[in-house]
Order: sequence, then C-alpha cells, then structure tokens
Amino acid sequence: MTGLPRLQVEQTLRKLLSLHLLRPIGSVDSRLVPVSPEAAVAQLITPLEAEIRSYKEAAEQIRSDLSSLLPLYFERRQLRRPREAVDILDDAPTVVSVLARMAAQCKKEVMTIQPGGGRPSHILKEAVDRDRAMLARGVRMRVLYQHTARFSFPTQQYVSTIEEIGGEVRTVGELFGRMIIFDREAAFIPAHTGKDGAVLTREPSIVETLCGVFDQLWHGADPFTEPLADDLDDTKRTILQMLIEGNKDELIARRIGVSVRTCRRHIAELLQGMGANSRFQGGYLAASTGALTPSPRQTETQK
Repeated sequence: MTGLPRLQVEQTLRKLLSLHLLRPIGSVDSRLVPVSPEAAVAQLITPLEAEIRSYKEAAEQIRSDLSSLLPLYFERRQLRRPREAVDILDDAPTVVSVLARMAAQCKKEVMTIQPGGGRPSHILKEAVDRDRAMLARGVRMRVLYQHTARFSFPTQQYVSTIEEIGGEVRTVGELFGRMIIFDREAAFIPAHTGKDGAVLTREPSIVETLCGVFDQLWHGADPFTEPLADDLDDTKRTILQMLIEGNKDELIARRIGVSVRTCRRHIAELLQGMGANSRFQGGYLAASTGALTPSPRQTETQK
C-alpha cells in the first residue's frame, strides 16, 4: 500500500507510462518495471529529432529550388521594369547566392568598399577564389578599406594575393558603408532591416551616383602597400572633430574602424599630447590651436 488515493496513483502511473519511465513486463503480466531515464529520453526524443531533420531537409530543398529561379527573376525584372530594379535580399544565404552569381557574370569591373578594420580570415579565404576567377577573366578589381585594415594580418595576406594577380587595393581614413558594384550596372548596399540583408539595385541613376562616390574616394585613397606618413594624424584629427561634436566613444570607434578600447587609447594619447586634463579642455585646445586644419593629403583630395 502506498498510502495515496487510488485516483492519484492511477494518474501518476499514466504519467510515468507516457514518459516511458515505466513499462509492463509482458503482454499478460500487469506488473510494471522502471525504465532508465536515458532510455526513456531516447524513445521520446529520437522520433522528434527525425521529424525535425525531415523538416530541415524539406526547408533546404525549398530554398534550393526557389533560389535556382533567382537568375531568371532578376533578368526578367530588369527587362520588365528597368526603372524600378531594386530588390531586397532578406537573409545571408540569398545575399551570398546572388553575389556569387553576379561575380561569375561580371565582365569588366568590380568596385568594393569594406568599412571597419580587417575582415575575418574565413571570409577572406572564401573571397580569394571568387576574386581570382574574376581577375583571370580580365575584370578590373578595385577595393577600398579603411586605414586600420592595414594592421590586420589576414587582410594583409588577402591583399598580397590579390595584388599579385592584378587587383588594386587602397585605404582611406573613413568610409560611409559597405558597397559592391558590378560592371557599373548593379550595386549591393546594406539593408537597413538587419546586418545579414542587402539591397540590390540596377537603377541607372542610383548606380551611377554610387560609382561617382567610389571614384571620388578612390582618387583620394592611398595604395594599401605604401606607408602613410600622416595616417595616424588623420585618424586622430577625425577623433578630435568627433569629440568636439560630442560623439560617444562607440560611435567614434565605428567611424574610424577600430575597437572601443583602441579608440579610447587614441583619445588618451591625444589629450596627453596636448597637455589637456579633460576632453572639454582638449576640444578647446584643438579648436584654438588649429589642430583640425586639414592635412596636405586631405586638402589635395578636396580639390
């Protein structure tokens, strides 16, 4: 006797049986024996995992089937509505697929802007094969990084490889955002909805404007492999300007393409160099002493 009400005992038994923690000894004997929780988990979870795998496989198949229609969709859309040729690519797999197709079809030129510091090594390894194939077809390749990318070893390796086979890479102090342009006909820019998405536009006026922005930045940029005499000065000049404007360290770090920690080190060095005891005093001294006067390279770029 358990001392528990019969109804409660029956409910408990049903619950344990449903969880596969009890099982009958045989088909005739009504006695029950306990089952290892590990074995019970296997009995309950295995069918669910198989069902999940089936759903994932079905989802991947649907994605693959529909992605195969993207080239036809974009081709017909361009012919049908050339003045409204703007598409939102919502997720990373779609962006990667469309980028790979555009790279394979590129015939004349590709222009790329990559803001921030160095890029992850696994992304650069994937890019090398794609870029090598374009360069082998005679495609002109120009890439813009920020100056801080010069200190990234994976980026240095990538640039060395690409420049050996005809690619051109330069750096500037600031960049406004990521962008890739193929044959001056189609441009990818980030989607505001999230970091994984992108916007693909073929609208001639938009693409021409973006090409103009790239060409202007390229004219004022420095070759990646050449030393910069005033690289640090330009970086600190940007920091000073943004400090005076009241920007936070996080925004300044994003603008110049470094970590917040590195940005704060630059700020400390700046204040120490000016003999300032506070950021407010540093801003006043910078404005009063003409520290924000453009460098010769910046002045030449603005002409």
